[in-house]
Formats: sequence, C-alpha cells, structure tokens
Amino acid sequence: MALDRKPTPNDLNAFWMPFTANRQFKSNPRMLVGAKDMHYTTAEGRQVLDGTAGLWCCNAGHCRPKITEAIARQAAELDYAPAFQMGHPIAFELANRIIDMAPKGIEHVFYTNSGSESVETALKLAIAYHRARGEGARTRLIGRERGYHGVNFGGISVGGIVNNRKMFGTLLGGVDHLPHTHLPGQNAFAKGQPEHGANLADDLERIVALHGAETIAAVIVEPVAGSTGVLIPPVGYLEKLRAITKKHGILLIFDEVITGFGRLGSAFAAQHFDVLPDMMTTAKGLTNGVIPMGAVLTTAAVHDAFMDGPEGMIELFHGYTYSGNPIASAAGIATLEVYREEALFERCAAIAPYWEAAVHSLRDARHVIDVRNMGLIAGIELEGIPGQPTKRAFAAFLKAYEKGILIRTTGDIIAMSPPLIIEKPQVDQLLDTLRDVLSALD
Repeated sequence: MALDRKPTPNDLNAFWMPFTANRQFKSNPRMLVGAKDMHYTTAEGRQVLDGTAGLWCCNAGHCRPKITEAIARQAAELDYAPAFQMGHPIAFELANRIIDMAPKGIEHVFYTNSGSESVETALKLAIAYHRARGEGARTRLIGRERGYHGVNFGGISVGGIVNNRKMFGTLLGGVDHLPHTHLPGQNAFAKGQPEHGANLADDLERIVALHGAETIAAVIVEPVAGSTGVLIPPVGYLEKLRAITKKHGILLIFDEVITGFGRLGSAFAAQHFDVLPDMMTTAKGLTNGVIPMGAVLTTAAVHDAFMDGPEGMIELFHGYTYSGNPIASAAGIATLEVYREEALFERCAAIAPYWEAAVHSLRDARHVIDVRNMGLIAGIELEGIPGQPTKRAFAAFLKAYEKGILIRTTGDIIAMSPPLIIEKPQVDQLLDTLRDVLSALD
C-alpha cells in the first residue's frame, strides 16, 4: 500500500528537528517535497536553486538515476549483511575504488555511517594506534578553535564552535586547541588561500612544550573549515602542521567530510594542498548524501600497527551495525562512477575561477565585510546587528528561500557550496539573487 504523502503534515509536533529553530520553523514551515539535479521543489510547487548541495553533500546534484537505480537493485538483492566476522563483495569493491582515488600513501578504509562517526573512529584509532606501538601515554587530542568535527562527544571536544559545546558538560578530558586562522584584518577578501597566518601553526609547538609530545596522540583539523563559515588555510599553514606533527610523532587527521569528493576540484583536499595526513575522515559526498555512510581512510602504518597479534583475534574492538552496509556501498560505487563519468572534479576545477569572480562581485554589496572562497565553496561574511548576533544572516536565509535560492548561514556568515554540476547561468542566478537579498536587508 502506497504511503499517503501530504505536502505538509497536519501535525509537526513529533519531529524534534536538528540544528533548527523549531518553533520558528513550525510556525511557517519550509517543506521540500522533490529534487532534481540543481533544484529542490517546495510543497507549494516552487523551484529552489540549491546553493548548498543539501548540507555540503549532494555533490553530483539530486536524484541522479545511476545512483537511485543502484540502490533499488541492491535493496532487492542483498538488503543487509553484517560486517562483524562476515563480508559482502560490494563493500570491498567500494573500498578499493576509494583508495584508487585517494592520495598515494592512503591504503585502508574503515566504514562508518556519518561524518560524526568518522571523527569518533579516527580519534579512537589514533589513541589505540599509539597504545598498540607501546606509547600508551599518548592520549591527548588537539583540535582547533572554530573547528567543526561533528556532534558526538569526541567531535565536540576537539571542535571549537562554542554553541555546539557549551550545553554538554565537561566533554572529553585531555583536549587542547590550536588558534583558528581567521585574520580579517590581514586577509579580508582574499581569493583562495590568504597570504597571512602560516605562523599560527607554530602554536602547536607551544602546546607540545606545555603537555609533552609523549602525551599527544593526534591533531585534527579541517583543511578548509566549512561549518564555521568557510575559513581557508593560509599559504604554508597545513605544511607547517604536517612538519610539526611528524617531528613529534603525532598523527595528523584531516577532517575531509566537506572537502572530500571533489569540493576543491581534486578528489580530496590532501591532494589539492599536496599534504598527506595519517588519516582522513569522510562522509557526505561519498554517497552523494543519498544514504548515510562515512569512512576513515588511513595509511598502511596506522592499519598495520593493529595487525601484529594472533590471526584469530579481533584486532580492533570498534565498529557499527551499518559499517559497509550493502545498500550504502552500492550508492557509494554508483556515486563514484558518476563523478568519474561526468568528470565532476575536473568540472569543479574548471568553473572555480568563474565562481571566484562571481562571489567576489559581492564585495561592494550591502552589509558585506568579507568574502572567502576556494573550489566551489564561498563564505560571505556580513556585519552583524549590534546585540543581535546571527539575526541579519538568518533574515538573508529566509529571504533567499522566498526568492528561490537555498543558502546556509552560520553566525553572520553565509556559506555556499553548490553541487559540482552547477552551470555558469546558475552561478549568476545564485549571486544576483543574493545581492538583491542583501540590498533589501535592514
């Protein structure tokens, strides 16, 4: 029997929505009932241009036939198989394909279900790796101010977004934070990587001196910080972090949940910046956002540290019921095929200069105090209303939706990350509409 799908349910109370002003939303709901390629369809039948790839995840656009058909076939053939002491071929095939596109030196895949779980997994792997090598005192984790690493306890502990942390108690112990890299006084309106700020990586030496290198397991950073408002790494910054972590035997984790799978014009940010971490956390674009799946990618050194015990023993007591789920694996393979067949990473790199020029055309727009960009990502920072943080950007979000474009806001920053299939006229529509929205804001 078919489900009775009403455009707007008559009772919105039961669903406690995540990261949402629930009372505001339920008083005037914004319902999406369909999607295709670059557009959502609203309950009222309007077309809304997707300027955010959903939540940074629908890199190939929406409802792509190859992906949806792969899911349907797999659901009819093998709906679920356990990954504990059992396997199914498609999970291994997807892992091989991920490694084929990963940076040279990354050789293994550990499946999760989300970016948050990928981060938790990577943090656990880092601590367990040192213990397996006889350095069990290395338990300290280093994140970064304004970092976003999901919403589980480990992720918000190493993360540095205040509102994601302050309601949840003392969090994990043994965590410290590097300074963020946002230097508006020196780097405002930078195109691509800003010139100033590589020296901020040197603060890791201060943290090492404070705690002792022998106590530090890992440093985790986003190569490009996304959810905090698009902070691009200064020239030389990531290279310095890599050099310092290597010097002290500390693992470096790149959180590539946003930057992975083409967002910067390369498969991963590690390739874009030519900096090889020890682990990379992924999700979102892995399955085009169609079905939950994440993965931690590791070097052979990290993996092999666990493989010294008896062959009949479990090497790592960690995993999830849905690790390597068959339907998610099928979606992942189909997604990677769409990326390859349509050369979407190369397409991103080709349109990135046009995107850069378009977003920086807002430099003189009303309320704009900074513009930042890389690949198909942009952050438009607005001057806040005194005493009312976030209000102006949220008003822009609501007005943009009314005018037919979807943007994201964090604080008083507008973030955009459209699907990699975006065309130049759609770039123009997105930015022209946003200019109109900003011109009408108080």
